[in-house]
Amino acid sequence: MDLFSFQQDSEPQARLLADRMRPERLDEYIGQEHIIGPGKLLRRAIEADQISSILLYGPPGCGKTTLAHIISQHTQGQFVRLNAVDASVKDVREVIEQAQTNKQLYGTKTILFLDEVHRFNSSRQDALLPAVEKGTIIFIGATTENPFHYVNGALMSRSTLFQLESLNKEHSLIAMRRALADADKGLGFMDLKADDEALEHIATMANGDIRRALNALELAALTTPPEMDGSIHITLDVAEESIRRPIVKADESTQYDVLSAFHKSIRGSSDAALFWFLYAVEKLGMDPMTFIRRLIAASSEDIGLANPQAMTQAIGALDAYRNNGWPEAKLNIAQAILFAVESPKSNAVYTAISKAMNAIDEVKSAEVPLHLRDTHYSGAVKLGHEGYQYPHNYPGHYVKQEYLPKQLSRRVFYEATEQGNESKIRLNQQRRREL
Repeated sequence: MDLFSFQQDSEPQARLLADRMRPERLDEYIGQEHIIGPGKLLRRAIEADQISSILLYGPPGCGKTTLAHIISQHTQGQFVRLNAVDASVKDVREVIEQAQTNKQLYGTKTILFLDEVHRFNSSRQDALLPAVEKGTIIFIGATTENPFHYVNGALMSRSTLFQLESLNKEHSLIAMRRALADADKGLGFMDLKADDEALEHIATMANGDIRRALNALELAALTTPPEMDGSIHITLDVAEESIRRPIVKADESTQYDVLSAFHKSIRGSSDAALFWFLYAVEKLGMDPMTFIRRLIAASSEDIGLANPQAMTQAIGALDAYRNNGWPEAKLNIAQAILFAVESPKSNAVYTAISKAMNAIDEVKSAEVPLHLRDTHYSGAVKLGHEGYQYPHNYPGHYVKQEYLPKQLSRRVFYEATEQGNESKIRLNQQRRREL
């Protein structure tokens, strides 16, 4: 554990640039104006040293740890940091015991910052609960994962959730220019010139991760040979060598979100559905089969009988992927996706299933009407299993008779829409009702 204390007498170059440039005050903090801007609840709580238990949720490099560090600089109590990767229940209990002592003997509070709280299993999270409930410790958790998936409900209910947003290129540019100008903590002590296009490239490739942008800037500054006059010039070529393609977060929560975006896009945007599918497979490394399965489900849930060919296309994409693999089947899958999105839409199949399932729950037991029962044995007529009317013997190959259990008579589950092929089905349903 540590108390977020940095040795002030160390040389500026002794620590990484991102560490040296970590903001100490709220007015130095970059981004997250929606929760830390002037007048916002969290800012007021920090400034007044009245912070309560909170959860900070957001992508890597968005400022969660930095915000915790700023809180540590504003509190008059003890600030303890644990990392959930290597912290044990024993470590937590030691913090709690010390916090109880501090509170009883000195009247001081203890703030426990637990980084990567999603890596803390349920039993270790449970060890925190009594101390949080009693106010022995003030808990601050930071996570890149959806806390509703990884944090105990009891701990969630006792903490205020603050969601931090991804930072953008402009935020990285602000951080890098600050570092270039700061002679005490940054790179200002060097005779250094960085071209605008070089900084733009680093900011773009950092993908909203300020830590990564500053690491790349420092790498460029320290590895670039000086000019004849001793100055160091960071060009676009140097920047391109210092940082590669953006790192994309592909945790479980992100994969669920991308899959959700894909399915929802099937209902309204060919461009978006194609983008999310290719982004997930090419960028996040997700399995194409995951999206083919979702496409097959959507073919019934969102299209159904409005265009039955959507299911055929989806199954065809499945066969193509199984037979040809990736990337050969990329075109086949894309074709099926585009066919689905551009098809007329209907959720009548999904609605019909929901109604039928509700009916199943509603009835205790369902007896088959006598005229629908099996008659392929001697004695069936004596049991009253007669009266079935064969529809093909009637005009239009339809005859009105009861097919549902008695208690569900006249119940309607499937109601065709006027979308695509279902418009014909709807007319047929109306004709039957008129009969």
